[in-house]
Amino acid sequence: MSEEKAAQSGPGRGYLEEKGWRSWAYTLDHKRIGVMYLFTTLFFFLLGGVFGMLIRLELLTPGPTFFSDQTYNEMFTMHGSMMIFLFIIPGIPSGLGNFLIPLMIGARDVAFPRLNLASYWLFIMGIIVILFSLAHPMDTGWTFYTPYSAKTAASVTVLSFGIFLVGMSSILTGLNFIVTIHQLRATGMSWLRMPLFIWSMYATSIIQVVATPVIGMTFILLAMERLFGIGLFDPDKGGDPLLFQHFFWFYSHPVVYVMILPAMGAISEIIPTFSRKPIFGYKAIAYSSIAIALAGFLVWGHHMFVAGMSVYADVIFSILTFSVAIPTGVKVFNWIATLYKGSISLDSPMLYALTFIFLFIVGGLTGPFLGSLATDVHLTDTYFVVAHFHYTMMGGTVMGLFAGLHYWFPKLTGRMLDERPAKTAWAIIVVGFNITFFTMFITGMQGMPRRFAEYPEKYQAGNVISSIGAAILAFGILVMFYNYVRCMFRGAPAPADPWRGKTLEWTVPSPPPTENFETIPTVTGWPYSYGGKGDGDA
Repeated sequence: MSEEKAAQSGPGRGYLEEKGWRSWAYTLDHKRIGVMYLFTTLFFFLLGGVFGMLIRLELLTPGPTFFSDQTYNEMFTMHGSMMIFLFIIPGIPSGLGNFLIPLMIGARDVAFPRLNLASYWLFIMGIIVILFSLAHPMDTGWTFYTPYSAKTAASVTVLSFGIFLVGMSSILTGLNFIVTIHQLRATGMSWLRMPLFIWSMYATSIIQVVATPVIGMTFILLAMERLFGIGLFDPDKGGDPLLFQHFFWFYSHPVVYVMILPAMGAISEIIPTFSRKPIFGYKAIAYSSIAIALAGFLVWGHHMFVAGMSVYADVIFSILTFSVAIPTGVKVFNWIATLYKGSISLDSPMLYALTFIFLFIVGGLTGPFLGSLATDVHLTDTYFVVAHFHYTMMGGTVMGLFAGLHYWFPKLTGRMLDERPAKTAWAIIVVGFNITFFTMFITGMQGMPRRFAEYPEKYQAGNVISSIGAAILAFGILVMFYNYVRCMFRGAPAPADPWRGKTLEWTVPSPPPTENFETIPTVTGWPYSYGGKGDGDA
């Protein structure tokens, strides 16, 4: 299809052509469901960011500034809970994953379209229940540790049911994706011809299906503890509060890779496209996604080095924690090797992808400090942990999402993003992010405790710098979202393949038609044959 013809099927056509809320509420189109997930999760990203800014405002001075200590506890709990459970975990997997998986494997839809819609509305029901819990806001932190969470006056029972529903949605989505990838790949698309984004989503779906039931059962047990006093986590009744931590982190550490693996998949698509080079080490990157998913189930104990586990368990978990860096390092080295001698174009998706690599390396290199038993004793529950977490999650997952949104924005909307404000926003975000969180490495090593509304005066300078950085970061994100919204309605019409990509989603118009493909394609080659014969870029 020519670019002129593709452009004619652009804004307001394709899967977006049908109007009215009913066409969205009852849709079975995976693309519309993916877009609904994206809008929902990005809303909670912005809302969670508001709570983050309020936290930074409170920390401008060592003593009480704007809020009481109780209000501060509630704010950082809502910030963490919204960002983790309502944005990062469902954002890329359920949003971009829903939109892209059938397009990238040559299918008309996911395997179970009705189940797909049900999973979205389960997610919305979970959100509604969680919002009801705000009548008595949570003050436990996003980890909800017992014994405090079993005794606080906050609406833990209501929240537990909401998280259970959100978890059920995640399980159904993961199951749907696994079956879709197994059964609906286009003729000729063998496992080693799949795009790397699909490999990452496959590994993510395994984690969703295997790990998520654990967190669901954990919160049900917590609710039973509060309602019936069964004593499972109460030492006064023979229970063990550390059991809750084991349950929680057995889910929550693998779910770190639910957050990061899809972002890694997006980076694996963007790097070769804007380097005009075949991806280096395709098999290694593909298999490392599965290795990360499996290894992620073995390292949960490194969150509990100072909780009172046996020394032998600490040593084993420390060794396992260092070993999980191997498949992660494989990806990073192969991305860098792909860049080597490439014809690199610094469009906005590539800028975010390169930022992902840099910030994720910083987050990765600071991980061994927390995986090492001796240094973890000093650094646990300091701002060093906050900085490490944000370099991996925001510097990694969120930058990966931003890279993916800029890359696939033409396919999502049929419009092109304006590159000038996109690059301006990128520069502001990078500066603000590093001012905010690199400063926390320093204050954390000095001993600044996390989760405290008040702190010794010697840490004030670091907190003021972090708060200024957070304001810069927030401004950059607002510029980026302004560009999204403006270009969604006024952007230039997008051709079918604006980036000259090789994967199947770029073979259909932008935005794609409802049925994706007029005829199911037959795959005869590799999705990363840049610079080869007939490519036009050799």
